[in-house]
Amino acid sequence: MASIRSVNTRPELIIRRGLHRLGYRYSLHSSKLPGTPDMVLRRHNALLFIHGCFWHKHACYLFRWPKTRTQFWKNKINRNVQRDADTLDILKENWRIGVIWECSLKGKNRLCISELINDLASWIESTSSYLEIKGVSKTVATEDPAEVQGLQFPD
Repeated sequence: MASIRSVNTRPELIIRRGLHRLGYRYSLHSSKLPGTPDMVLRRHNALLFIHGCFWHKHACYLFRWPKTRTQFWKNKINRNVQRDADTLDILKENWRIGVIWECSLKGKNRLCISELINDLASWIESTSSYLEIKGVSKTVATEDPAEVQGLQFPD
């Protein structure tokens, strides 16, 4: 567990480099905000979370329950999911929120990086309050994150 990175992960670096190349400036890992967003674009009133599919229980092929210590992992990961939902509820009052899933950048369902960055830049410039980018399914932009969060995951 000590070798698992929580900041400066490969997906994070890909997004950061792509947005920086397009001229966007941001701050990183603001501990003053709930959930410590990975990127804060204050000029655009936007926050970006780059979630690992395993750690945040994404409904994709990258998420599988571990075979050992199953109860420990179910408790831990379900707490992460609940914390994510609580954080989004708090932040959506004052911020626009974007969530980029690891599967959109890695594996068999990944998207073209340049298209993903361009879609992300389009959302940053828009007025839409919520964006979710996941592998293969392209992007989901809506005004209400509750529309996307109604997913149920098998235990």
